[in-house]
Amino acid sequence: MKAYSINPQSKEVKELDLDIQVNTVYTFFNSISADETLILDKHTIYSDSDAISKAKKAFFIGDQLIVGEALVLGKDGFLDIEATIPIADLKSLVNYEVPEFYEKALDILKTSEINLYKIFDVDDKQLDSSWVLHVFSIADENTQAYFINQLQKAMDAKDDISAFMKKMAILALNAMA
Repeated sequence: MKAYSINPQSKEVKELDLDIQVNTVYTFFNSISADETLILDKHTIYSDSDAISKAKKAFFIGDQLIVGEALVLGKDGFLDIEATIPIADLKSLVNYEVPEFYEKALDILKTSEINLYKIFDVDDKQLDSSWVLHVFSIADENTQAYFINQLQKAMDAKDDISAFMKKMAILALNAMA
């Protein structure tokens, strides 16, 4: 079955021929935990949930931050199927240039247990930590510095980083209102 792997270290998008089994995704990452991102129509992007703690390189597919290698499969309901996006189209969506703000934040987060894609509710909106990072990445330099400083303080204090991200999401939403 046609799938794609994206390696931010080598900056390569490769076509793979996989025999999909129950444990294919976990075997690909050599991990027991994987994240699913549904940003491509009729496709799932899988990534290693432990990529941040392993200090893997980050990249973007469209505006979505992905950390570490990614596996792209087609999606039909709940089933993984052959990828149908042309490789040239996928390559055009991949951006390996990660702004310094993200690099600093991910470096601080590498000792946390954060999952960037775990959904939390704020004011009837379902958000995640990747959204929080995105919003602060487009803020002015002082706001970015504030976020990084507060994140470092939260890590030093061994605070719940998921609660910190939710608090920052509330601040971001209030600033947008």
